[in-house]
Amino acid sequence: MPSIAGHLLVECLIAQGVTHAFGVPGESYLAVLDGFHAHAERIRFITNRQEGGAAFMAEAQGKLTGRPGVCFVTRGPGATNASIGLHTAFQDSTPMVLFVGDVASDARDREAFQEVDYASFFGPSTKGMAKRVERIDDARRIPEYVARAFATAMNGRPGPVVLVLPEDMLTQTVYAQPLPRVEPVQAWSDPGALRELRTLLLASERPLVIAGGGGWTPQSAAALQRFAENWQLPVANAFRFQDTFDNHHALYAGDVGLGINPALAARVRESDLLIAIGPRLGEATTGGYTLIEAPVPKQKLVHIHASAEELGRVYQPTLAINATMNAAARSLEVLTAPPTVPWSDWSQACNADYLANIDPSNGGITLPGTIDMPAIVHSLQKHLPADAVLTNGAGNFASWLHRFFRYHGLVKGHKTQLAPTNGAMGYGVPAGIGAAILTGRTAFTIAGDGDFLMNGQELATAVQHRAKSIVLLLNNGSFGTIRMHQERDYPANVSGSALSNPDFCALARAYGYAAERITHTAEFEPALQRALAAPGGSVIEVMIDVDVITTRGTLTAIRARAQSPG
Repeated sequence: MPSIAGHLLVECLIAQGVTHAFGVPGESYLAVLDGFHAHAERIRFITNRQEGGAAFMAEAQGKLTGRPGVCFVTRGPGATNASIGLHTAFQDSTPMVLFVGDVASDARDREAFQEVDYASFFGPSTKGMAKRVERIDDARRIPEYVARAFATAMNGRPGPVVLVLPEDMLTQTVYAQPLPRVEPVQAWSDPGALRELRTLLLASERPLVIAGGGGWTPQSAAALQRFAENWQLPVANAFRFQDTFDNHHALYAGDVGLGINPALAARVRESDLLIAIGPRLGEATTGGYTLIEAPVPKQKLVHIHASAEELGRVYQPTLAINATMNAAARSLEVLTAPPTVPWSDWSQACNADYLANIDPSNGGITLPGTIDMPAIVHSLQKHLPADAVLTNGAGNFASWLHRFFRYHGLVKGHKTQLAPTNGAMGYGVPAGIGAAILTGRTAFTIAGDGDFLMNGQELATAVQHRAKSIVLLLNNGSFGTIRMHQERDYPANVSGSALSNPDFCALARAYGYAAERITHTAEFEPALQRALAAPGGSVIEVMIDVDVITTRGTLTAIRARAQSPG
């Protein structure tokens, strides 16, 4: 039977298992919106308030499900607004498909209303924002393009794909059927490489695993844990992939990223064998390419990655293995280990370093003001369900969660951390709301005052779609990370980082969230319990001194270091 092309597109999404699509409606894809209406019992279109928030929700969808998150935006301004979510998906290796309604074919290349050259703007490349950018000019080929987009987004290094939809193409009558659901291809480890890895392990004295990146599942995380246990290997998680390995495990060594535990940084440098499983070893995970020196590391490096293009791109590894995470972890867990290993004390010491770092009584600086952030994170650990999804954007505030919260990890069956490795502000609020819509699990977001106002409007989306999230909003009247850098580099010239804020509680209530403001640590735990028990979303605003700026000191200490003659 014939169908409208816009309806066929929605049917193709349903065939790929998509249950939710996020977006801001636009006149350029009205036929698709009509398709969502026609198939409302099988797929929901979630109406967002800004395209950046929609793209972040789709990116969170990709992280949570392992399949492409789906976002729809209109041409020009809509597409450029959504680019922040696309860049996040690219750097985080998250599968995602962005559909962009476009100008009609007969107006193309005339700088028509809101026209953009998307191939140039999103530019597929190793440094771009998308793995592939394609325009569908023939409505009969919609199933082909959609299936290829899903395959491209999931295979190799996961990432985003852009499909451009001319307005007139979507209204055509077409005879076509959706193609079957696409499944990602599994690339298995070369048996010879596994034998070489075993030889390297047997010759090692101080090995260390760094796990992270995209493509992990509960099954692969469980296999990674068994590999670590078989060989008694310490495991660290890459930047903002802290749920890859259970933080409560006796072999956990901490997270390798911004604000790294100095003891763990020393362990990375002292290691004689680094086994990187999944991460692309970007700037944040390598300490600005200093923990692991480029292009030839001082340590022996085994790099396992789903994309052959990532292997040898920055670092020349001792051994490169091209394998997807599911296949790699399952290969590693059956790698025969000796009865004993010489690095047992090393592994125990790595875990002891981690436990010491999350103990606030160990060499901590007394924080100014009446808010004790480690104690607040302890309350989160005490009261949040084990399967809660924790989200954050970018800012100094996130370091409290990264340092002190202990993720149970994918091995428990759920992804529990959503955070942008590209440092995108404004991610946490929409990601938490998207997680609540998709999973129904408890969604908890930590945000700063500057970070919250980047996408705080998505609270309206949560209320409209009956989703509940809890937002912990740290209000210090400052862009904290920038203020920290200024105090270090230009201590006498703080500029542009001070904020004059609205009444956040009144703003949250206007959207339909419950809200309360606390000024003392003891007020937080009962406020959290009320938020967990409430039927709808809640904002807990914490008034925090601007000097409470980093987990490793205060602005006072930073100023003193900056002014020291040494």
